[in-house]
Amino acid sequence: MSSEIDQTIADDQHIADVFFALGDGTRLALVQRLVEQGAQSATRLSVNAHVTRQAIIKHLLVLENARLVVHERRGREVLYALDRQRLDQAHAFLGGIAAGWDRAIGRLRDIVETGPSDN
Repeated sequence: MSSEIDQTIADDQHIADVFFALGDGTRLALVQRLVEQGAQSATRLSVNAHVTRQAIIKHLLVLENARLVVHERRGREVLYALDRQRLDQAHAFLGGIAAGWDRAIGRLRDIVETGPSDN
């Protein structure tokens, strides 16, 4: 049982890391660009950004620590790409929360429509 709880806590922390990383507008914009345009260098990602290339690299490091972004060296360039599996995990997590809310709203609707049960 303890190992299950430990794993749940670890999974929750990984998801929290993802949402922390996505909680910044600049990082969210970087993720959006990587989704739309594929792997890119920090130099290319800094074009038309409101922050410096060095700031972009720091933001990419936060995304990489959350395992949302991976990097690959190609010659002299380092290309950053999105790890879509991590976004899928975050999406599934939010889907679970949404399903819980849907069930709660369904129970509330039943109570409103039929009255409370006599449990």
